[in-house]
Amino acid sequence: MGVLIYGPQDVEFDDRLLTHLEIVIINKFRRQESFLLSWLDDLSVGSGRASMWMASEVPVYFKYWGSRVPSINKEWLRSLELGAESSRGLVVLDEEGRPAHAGRDGQRRTDRPVKRIHGAA
Repeated sequence: MGVLIYGPQDVEFDDRLLTHLEIVIINKFRRQESFLLSWLDDLSVGSGRASMWMASEVPVYFKYWGSRVPSINKEWLRSLELGAESSRGLVVLDEEGRPAHAGRDGQRRTDRPVKRIHGAA
């Protein structure tokens, strides 16, 4: 599981999914575009759904637990990009187009190091 760290929020996603989200998020930020990111919470964190407003002014950090960079599925990437462009925002979907689940702490974990990067994302 990889971790998307945005402001005070940690959200855990599968490394392959996080890689695809990273591409979409960084492309939006390069264009100075803000958007809504939404996902389903995993049962391990109480289920439900969550959303957060993402803007390039807030540093974002992607931490992967695996060392191998996964292959990119261009169709899946395009589907996520289209979602990010919609009024509904980027709804996190798995490779088959189903809503994906994420773990979420709400606060920083103290059992793993977090590298702080200052400046624009």
